[in-house]
Amino acid sequence: MSKEMTKARMIIDKDFIISEIDPRIYGSFIEHLGRAVYGGIYEPGHSSADEHGFRQDVINLVKELQVPIVRYPGGNMVSAYNWEDGVGPVADRPHRLELAWRVTETNEMGTNEFVTWAEKINAEVMMAVNLGTRGVDAARNLLEYCNHSGGTYWSDLRRKHGYENPHAIKTWCLGNEMDGPWQLGQKTAYEYGRLAAETAKAMRLVDPTIELVSCGSSSSAMPTFPEWEATTLEHTYEYADYISLHQYYGNRDDDTANYLANSLDMDNFIKTVIATCDYMKAKKRSKKTMMLSFDEWNVWFHSNTQDAKIEPWSVAPPQLEDVYTFEDALLVGSMLNTMLRHANRVKIACMAQLVNVIAPIMTETGGGAWKQTIFYPYYYTSVYGRGVALNPIVHSPKYDSKDFTDVPYLDSSIVYNEEDEELVIFATNRHLANTLRTDIDIRSFEGLEIIEHVVLENEDAKAFNTLTNEQVKPHKQGQSFIEDGLLVGVLPKMSWNMIRLRKTK
Repeated sequence: MSKEMTKARMIIDKDFIISEIDPRIYGSFIEHLGRAVYGGIYEPGHSSADEHGFRQDVINLVKELQVPIVRYPGGNMVSAYNWEDGVGPVADRPHRLELAWRVTETNEMGTNEFVTWAEKINAEVMMAVNLGTRGVDAARNLLEYCNHSGGTYWSDLRRKHGYENPHAIKTWCLGNEMDGPWQLGQKTAYEYGRLAAETAKAMRLVDPTIELVSCGSSSSAMPTFPEWEATTLEHTYEYADYISLHQYYGNRDDDTANYLANSLDMDNFIKTVIATCDYMKAKKRSKKTMMLSFDEWNVWFHSNTQDAKIEPWSVAPPQLEDVYTFEDALLVGSMLNTMLRHANRVKIACMAQLVNVIAPIMTETGGGAWKQTIFYPYYYTSVYGRGVALNPIVHSPKYDSKDFTDVPYLDSSIVYNEEDEELVIFATNRHLANTLRTDIDIRSFEGLEIIEHVVLENEDAKAFNTLTNEQVKPHKQGQSFIEDGLLVGVLPKMSWNMIRLRKTK
């Protein structure tokens, strides 16, 4: 631990409530991309494979994360996907050129198999429909296939395929990143808004109980942001329940201080989308508040060079296999903090993705599985970040970096679980050299004691994990203590922390 110490202060009060946290904020994403499906969640010849061909070692790691919802099947891939290719007898399914990632899709896995897998990990499915090369008709047919009980062509086809009961999929994405020039069937904001609204109308006639996610901008850097949101919501505001946000960050310049400040950009992105939604609410004199689905977020940049060398039209090549470093885990922790601080509006979020493809879990085809560095902040925040998000009053020293000014060294989120009388503090110390002593006023909570102080730290910002060498993993020797009504959190330099307190009996 660094001998130099910087000081910060925080006040936590149980009445400073942001919102109840929707557990779906800890969701994830599986796309038919790289080895996410084939060699990731599905590998029939693997020693741990179950009767469906699903890797049990992967299932066990995913269940550790307590992932409540998984978005499927894309992603860029969905914008030219014919869902009918992935149902029925596997031997009869066509192999297709998958144009988003220029691979061959075998369609061994499809809708029904994915629903079965999601049940095994105790997660809901968040299904995306193709609004790139298709539209209203394919979307309403897929919904009928999945959710209608029986007595119609598509629902009876599902039953014929061996799934008697409807899948009852609640949450549906109206396309994916339709503003992107890389997207098959890219739309203007007006074109997408009209198509999404008409698709939503048809889908709600099939099943009025569903929730719908309208496509927002593919990132805050898009030249059409936030005009895209304003224009599309003109059409979709009364039909959709959520608008999506997507954002990835990378440390291409090898500037750690600047890199760790990227969660400020994420915060500004969320605030801008909220402001645009609320402007549309006022303009339409609507009583409905639009919620946010941050259904793609992560670090993504390590694999870009390697991916350029992949042979086109191969089957499940190793694409987007970022090997995450310790500093990546710190940023992931701060991105989770950022969403929790907006828990009143961010109700769904999906770390993209879950296995092998920019993922917390990696596998060897035919071999073992392991936890990447980013697994740990995701795990602890998902498992212990359930309850009510509180708004802390934070006084932290700040720094400036290449792209940001006034970056607080202390980045935090607070969760209170009243049922368990448990208070959880998630905190990142962005200081590259100094320990951060944080004096935390917790007087509105009586009789709390520290249960554990988990620390993720490493002397090497570029340290990473492999199957045989886990260099980055948390320890529970955090040096926090309670003194005169103050919780003193001692946060090592460049560290992610979870301090958990509970009322003594």
